Amino acid sequence: MARALHTGEIDGEPARIQTIAQEYPAGIDDVWDATTSPERIARWFLPVSGDLRIGGRYRLTGNASGEILSCTPPSDGTAGYRVTWEFAGGVSWVRVRLTSLGPERTRFELEHTSRVADMPAEMWDTFGPGATGVGWDQGLLGLALHLGVQDGRIAPEEAEEWALSDEGKAFARAAADRWADAYIAAGADREVAARTAEATFGFYTGRPPGA
Repeated sequence: MARALHTGEIDGEPARIQTIAQEYPAGIDDVWDATTSPERIARWFLPVSGDLRIGGRYRLTGNASGEILSCTPPSDGTAGYRVTWEFAGGVSWVRVRLTSLGPERTRFELEHTSRVADMPAEMWDTFGPGATGVGWDQGLLGLALHLGVQDGRIAPEEAEEWALSDEGKAFARAAADRWADAYIAAGADREVAARTAEATFGFYTGRPPGA
């Protein structure tokens, strides 16, 4: 798993861009189907509904909704799509890129962009990139299990219970620490990054800051 954080702009405004990527032992057509087919998305992430075409709107049950901005099926070894991610009154942007690394190997990369002004400063100061990053880690774990990278299965309806198990807590701990590493690589102070990792771990394991 590779994670990175850098700054950029969207619509001329300062933005933070988080990237998470993983390679899967499956061809690009299979990974594309797993990440665009409603029936398969429901098996590793969340049930999705809506008008699933460019310009249409999607809804993830109990989570985000948004508009499908672009969609490019596999061609010449690449594929991808871009959507808005609308949640709790805020809007950010998610881009997925697939790159074929061979007949049975594909790199999946997810880029999540949010305007600095749209995230309360106190939330970023408390959690840093782990606030959204660990959630994507959990999603990609589901995709890894679905595509057979690891043995086992966590159905979406079992995810919350699993997250509070010893195994789930160990996963959240490691993911929070790796996002702290990405934060440091982006220029954050080590003590600040460690503090945000601790807060993120607590949030994902039922122990929010101040509890």
